[in-house]
Amino acid sequence: MTYVVTDNCIACKYTDCVEVCPVDCFYEGENMLVINPDECIDCGVCEPECPANAIVPDSEDDVETWIDLARKFAVQWPVLTSRRSPLPEAAERDGETGKLAKYFLEAAGRGE
Repeated sequence: MTYVVTDNCIACKYTDCVEVCPVDCFYEGENMLVINPDECIDCGVCEPECPANAIVPDSEDDVETWIDLARKFAVQWPVLTSRRSPLPEAAERDGETGKLAKYFLEAAGRGE
């Protein structure tokens, strides 16, 4: 089992979750984070830290797309272990639906 970053992280990219992760399994894209499902130890400490409620366990319905996305980009994007400011449009985009099709960027973030 693993935890999964979902649609609501896109265009928000809150990083409160990153600071509490004991295994550093968050990877940073330009406008979202992913959790490497092969590194996540299923501790769950990240889930309540996300202000956008974008992190769910992989036992939730309809998370296969997000697991596949995480597997692909966790090997391309840099690891992120420290908190950063959210994206400027985070408050306005929080809760918006369909963000994968509208805003997702494949580019890597800055990482460490």
